[in-house]
Amino acid sequence: MRVLILVGAFIVGAAAMSLPAYAQNYPWCAHYDADGGEINCGFSTFEQCLQDVRGIGGFCMRNNTYQPGPYR
Repeated sequence: MRVLILVGAFIVGAAAMSLPAYAQNYPWCAHYDADGGEINCGFSTFEQCLQDVRGIGGFCMRNNTYQPGPYR
């Protein structure tokens, strides 16, 4: 029984590793430090980015590496 569970876990793990991983790509970046320190490019809209930096300082800029993905 243990061997069957081990073989099943191996098959599931191998199948999961064969799927490609894609990085998240969003059009807006929050810059938290004026010296170019912390950056979070995980915002779909400018308003989302502004809400994130509001009260803690920082600013929002377009992500110059953003490339829209294909529509499905």
